[in-house]
Amino acid sequence: MTTETLDQARTEAFAGQMVGLLNNAMTALMVSVGHRTGLFDSLASQRPSTPQAIADAAGLNERYVREWLGNMVTSRIMEHDAAAGTYWLPAEHAASITRAAGPNNLATLATYLPLMGNVEDQIVHSFRNGGGVPYSQYPRFQELMREESAQVFDATLTGVTLPMIEGIVGKLETGIEVADVGCGAGHAVNVMAKAFPNSGFTGYDFSEEGVARGRAEAAEWSLTNARFEVKDISTLDGGSKYDLITAFDTIHDQAKPRQVLKAIAASLKPGGVFLCVDIAADSTHAGNMEHPLGPALYAISTFHCMTVSLALDGEGLGTAWGEQKAYELLGEAGFTQIEKKSVEGDIMNAYYICRR
Repeated sequence: MTTETLDQARTEAFAGQMVGLLNNAMTALMVSVGHRTGLFDSLASQRPSTPQAIADAAGLNERYVREWLGNMVTSRIMEHDAAAGTYWLPAEHAASITRAAGPNNLATLATYLPLMGNVEDQIVHSFRNGGGVPYSQYPRFQELMREESAQVFDATLTGVTLPMIEGIVGKLETGIEVADVGCGAGHAVNVMAKAFPNSGFTGYDFSEEGVARGRAEAAEWSLTNARFEVKDISTLDGGSKYDLITAFDTIHDQAKPRQVLKAIAASLKPGGVFLCVDIAADSTHAGNMEHPLGPALYAISTFHCMTVSLALDGEGLGTAWGEQKAYELLGEAGFTQIEKKSVEGDIMNAYYICRR
């Protein structure tokens, strides 16, 4: 195609789209900084202030804060009075980027960008040679996942999510055995154990770092009904031991997801329930065109979820494995009753309640 046959309006529109994309990508890094340094949380309670006052309130260096404010203002995240030399964070914006927002805090997602950037060279190598990037190359992953998931668990796990399973709250109050597979830092296990002291909870994860965090939190909370074990969950064999098994955003990461799901089914008692919480998406690219986080899901998958599975010669399901694939694999594992539900405000996940 020659320049004479190009649709100039379309060409210019796409160039503008790319400029916006690059600005937004750079701003996302600054949002990560604002979250990690506590700037957003500090600003949420401040009146219009000078850069020095903002830096002092957050205990940070004024020169860096001033440059950061330049990005925040030009990206329309913060407001600026040029005459007075002051800056402020509108309450309507704070509702989406502060820790006080709980599960609505989207700034936590921005913290994954630097983590993903650190492995770009290895991802490029994998594009050319296959294979993947091992889990060990993501040193802050457990920390980031814990912060993101804790927002949801603290707000909805015991009061909203578990009650979606008919009759389970009463059983938990009486006393049953529960396992959480791929428990990460174990916060979900500890939240449930604290809420239901008569039940026993076991968290399994192959990450020693995650298990150590779970144990430390359980000790801090003086929990006697929560335990953690370093384990490859594809080898799970509970001998029909558990009344409830949970998996929170972990099945799509597995090297052997089919084997994991079959092991989960075999580890449930008769009448037991598997709660599979995983990414809400379609299994096709076309089906995700209107997904509010569609581009982000495929990027996260490429830079983490898919590649850590492929690094273990795994299936590489990917983050957006989707509803159709989820039903396929759950059915293949032996679950004959699968009910999909959702939690209001959680645009990331689908909640599959599964019985054999």
